[in-house]
Amino acid sequence: MGQTARVSAIVWTAAGSLAAWLWLLLCQGLFWRTDIRLPRRTDPDRWPSVCVVVPARDEAPVLPASLPSLLTQDYPGLAEIFLIDDGSSDGTGELARELARRHGGLPLTVASPGEPPAGWTGKLWAVRHGIGLARARDPEYLLLTDADIAHAPDSLRELVAAARTGGFDAVSQMARLRVESLWERLVVPAFVYFFAQLYPFRRIGKKGARTAAAAGGCVLLRAEAAERARIPDAIRHAVIDDVALARAVKRGGGHIWLGLAEKVDSVRPYPRLRDLWRMVSRSAYAQLRHNPVLLAGTVAGLTLVYLVPPVTLVAGLLGGDTATAVGGGLAWLVMTGTYVPMVRYYRQPLWLAPLLPFTAFLYLLMTVDSAVQHYRGRGAAWKGRTYTRPDAVPDEG
Repeated sequence: MGQTARVSAIVWTAAGSLAAWLWLLLCQGLFWRTDIRLPRRTDPDRWPSVCVVVPARDEAPVLPASLPSLLTQDYPGLAEIFLIDDGSSDGTGELARELARRHGGLPLTVASPGEPPAGWTGKLWAVRHGIGLARARDPEYLLLTDADIAHAPDSLRELVAAARTGGFDAVSQMARLRVESLWERLVVPAFVYFFAQLYPFRRIGKKGARTAAAAGGCVLLRAEAAERARIPDAIRHAVIDDVALARAVKRGGGHIWLGLAEKVDSVRPYPRLRDLWRMVSRSAYAQLRHNPVLLAGTVAGLTLVYLVPPVTLVAGLLGGDTATAVGGGLAWLVMTGTYVPMVRYYRQPLWLAPLLPFTAFLYLLMTVDSAVQHYRGRGAAWKGRTYTRPDAVPDEG
């Protein structure tokens, strides 16, 4: 009787995982599709003015590969760049000035806001300073872009045309992250895949839909919408600032759009597993609002959805349980099939797709580690600052 109960539990677990995957496949906004690119656009009769705000803290290693791409933008209207040096110790500001002298192009202003006050993350304090400087130019649009993001020469033109044509208050592109090392190949495409699963891109662009998200590395924001949504003051404590920004704009009645990039790339390397681990774990528990109940639910969900399929397939095959093996195998097959488009988008070999359960297990461990670090008082750490609470003063380290 006990043996039968155990077998039934395994079968039902495999069936539950398969049911979860069928629901994700059909009912989660087609999150697995990678054809959400910049929407239909036509050149405006008059190109609006744009100010580009680049928060930068210790970005000297990546600036030579990113900043020239902004300086040399082929934009028909008025455009200016404000690079805000957020207390760098590696000469970021002076390097930016040297690159501007060497490459010419769009006007560049380098400024520093000083240390952020209590309740502000360093990046958003820098963004606030940059937007404040930009207001003197009275731009129609703001491009908020990270210091590690490289843009194709017509990137700004395409973003503005898409925003004007579609009537969007915010147009954001998920930059194509670097995938060169083995760990980057395993972890990076899954990062974007999981993000799209949480925030299906198709839903974000629909008026009236509650789903809101952006990709902080590349956000074109209408200046009037930013002022109406009180950006960045309304989100000053947010560690995951891109999602918070999108929600604030949408709450203010704004129309937003998010998709995958074709001409926007991150040049920041994450060659080792510990580099990627730090990137994910610094904000994973913040994503769960530092809630242990949500953490437990996330661990259980990741286990059911990603780990159960291969485990039940192997258990069914070894134990001669056809129903368990079929349930687990089909769930793994659906999982792999939904991951293939993202693997192709990143131009990676298809044999990586069936390895998604292994990568999901890594993300599960990173999420748990993020919670452990939070309760040890280390919080979300980045570039020498640690945020232990949403309203905490950054601890310099």
